[in-house]
Amino acid sequence: MEKEIKIAYIGGGSKQWARIFMSDLAVTEGLSGEIDLYDIDIEAANRNAKIGNSLKNYTNVKSKFDYKVVSNLEDALKDASFVIISILPGTFKEMRSDVHTPEKYGIFQSVGDTVGPGGILRAMRTVPMYEVFAKAIKKICPNAWVLNFTNPMSICTKALYDVFPEIKAFGCCHEVFHTQEFLTRVLEETKGIKVKRNEIYTDACGINHFTWITEAKFQDIDLLSLIKDFEKKYYDTGFYEREGAAIDAFKTDCFAYGNKVKMDLFNKYGALAAAGDRHLAEFVSNRWYLKDKQTVKDWLFNLTTVDYREKQQTILVEETKLMAEGKKKFELKESTEEAVDLMKAILGFKNIVSNVNMPNMGQMPQMPIGSIVETNCVFSHDQVKPVVSKPLPTGALNLVLRNTLNIDLTYEGIKERDLNKLYLAFANQPLCDSLTMDESKELFKEMCYNTREYLDDYFDLDKYFNN
Repeated sequence: MEKEIKIAYIGGGSKQWARIFMSDLAVTEGLSGEIDLYDIDIEAANRNAKIGNSLKNYTNVKSKFDYKVVSNLEDALKDASFVIISILPGTFKEMRSDVHTPEKYGIFQSVGDTVGPGGILRAMRTVPMYEVFAKAIKKICPNAWVLNFTNPMSICTKALYDVFPEIKAFGCCHEVFHTQEFLTRVLEETKGIKVKRNEIYTDACGINHFTWITEAKFQDIDLLSLIKDFEKKYYDTGFYEREGAAIDAFKTDCFAYGNKVKMDLFNKYGALAAAGDRHLAEFVSNRWYLKDKQTVKDWLFNLTTVDYREKQQTILVEETKLMAEGKKKFELKESTEEAVDLMKAILGFKNIVSNVNMPNMGQMPQMPIGSIVETNCVFSHDQVKPVVSKPLPTGALNLVLRNTLNIDLTYEGIKERDLNKLYLAFANQPLCDSLTMDESKELFKEMCYNTREYLDDYFDLDKYFNN
């Protein structure tokens, strides 16, 4: 049975994730319909529309969609069954300030988009946009399911629910998937058993990019109990888990890592932190894993510079142009992402259990009600039900709680346009642990002014900083 749906894609000019999504849709069975691409970069959206519409001519396509570029949000949302939100809040100019300005104060960020100084400023730019999205969804397509992919994930999802409490939304992230891949490699290296990640069971809980696995099993094998033996061989040298990549890919790929931070946190806290080391390092004191560039190197991960990201985007844009012009073939293949599978579960094709970000309704009893948490959820026909997770060890919980309360205070500050609350959340970031209060205030001021083009409509910077 084929179901016809309409998808509103906010950020439809995406240079990378859109390709994955279009490919996954094309190779799945049982769906068809329309995808409206909305983006402030109309040229980029037009290129994606050309690529998407060309897929209907591929011999191995299973679901056919009509891609259309729309110039306003309201038209995109009209009659939508699903809303995808995947945007870049700002330009590389703002990202450069987010990531690199703190380096003058000895603060290094390996990602800079979720927590830490960069995460705060990115949230300040992003949440006002999400207020607009949530109001429009409430007015135009209140029954649509909303999938958020934008970082900072937790605060974006929080904004959607705060503005429209009845919204049917969840935040999707692939970081836990990669840790599940890591566990399959642990099983293979210690027991000689090769399985796929969806063949193992994991109980995951925490917050986005700082989720923890408290239980992991393949059949009756306790996978967490195997990590100690795995570490004897790979703790010092590292082990990058991605299939098809070298285990020491972190030596040449700035997005790769050796999982040494993950193993160190497991040894200390008794649960497996479920994200890549680049993310994990930003949720704890900056003296632990991000003290300086040599410390980062010793822990076998990398600082991803904005220069590198800018070069990568240039390459992606050129590839997209060639694909849109028919000069380069678009490769159709199923990815390891789950967005399309989750949508099909909501449409009633099958039931799925997967980890997503939603408000805490008791699925994490140790955490504040209403905070955005990442746990397993059961996806079935027109519903997503969070699963109550196993408790986090107290030490790990303390780390998670600090970041959660900072996220909630950050959201409160943005919602109330209160720069002092935002500064208090900024100063309490684990990555700012080495700063004096005067230093943290000076850094906050500099970063706000660097990105004021996106802030002046919402915050009175001059009044706050000149008092």
